[in-house]
Amino acid sequence: MKYCRFQLNGQAHYGLVESAAGREAILRILLTPPEEADGDLESLRTRRIDPLPLEEAALLEAVRPSKIVCIGRNYREHAAELGHEVPPEPLLFLKATSALLAPGGAVRRPKISQRVDYEGELGVVIGKRCYQPAADEDVRQYILGYTCVNDVTARDLQNKDGQWSRSKGFDTFCPVGPLVTDEIDPWAGVGVETRVNGAVKQHGTTRDFIFALDVVIRHIAQAMTLFPGDLIATGTPSGVGPVVAGDVMEVSVEGVGTLRNSVVDE
Repeated sequence: MKYCRFQLNGQAHYGLVESAAGREAILRILLTPPEEADGDLESLRTRRIDPLPLEEAALLEAVRPSKIVCIGRNYREHAAELGHEVPPEPLLFLKATSALLAPGGAVRRPKISQRVDYEGELGVVIGKRCYQPAADEDVRQYILGYTCVNDVTARDLQNKDGQWSRSKGFDTFCPVGPLVTDEIDPWAGVGVETRVNGAVKQHGTTRDFIFALDVVIRHIAQAMTLFPGDLIATGTPSGVGPVVAGDVMEVSVEGVGTLRNSVVDE
């Protein structure tokens, strides 16, 4: 199942995304938010609407998390390009929920930063409350679906501060979308690619994760409760780099779609 959040007649809705006439379209409105389905998307009631092509919809942020948990240096080549060692266990940090940005929105480069980087990533959306799962539990039951994330970073401030809250947490620094799907399998490998002004800058696969998703989720849930709707950004491949005003960033995740955002100066 695929779904998105969009605005229709001045109101925010969740919409079921299906194939219609050879392209993706919103055919039904979900009458219950997906994060309230306790992981069972098939049980949600829907209402049919006139088909609305996804590319014509006024898309909103695909998720409404209580927190955004991110994994640093989850690709060896990315750790190497920044001159960092590979962490011995998943490296966690948080992004502010006020950083969320819808597809098509403009990322604002702060005046106080001289270098702002793109970081394309696979996002995991939690579907069920998860805290310290048993060792023999399959963590896939806690996953609602997957999406695209751009973990925008003020790189100079990250290096200056040592800790990453400010550099990762500026408003507009977490574009997410365009939709959420449960139809891919990151364990089997899905491609993650970032383009800037049409040129490929990052290309990786989730098969290259240092820490697989089950390890990541268990590690997070040992420390904090993951609630339905929470978002996990799973790490970025090598190839990160700066953007300037006027650039267009595109993060594509195989089987999900493309998240496109422009860049402006604050």
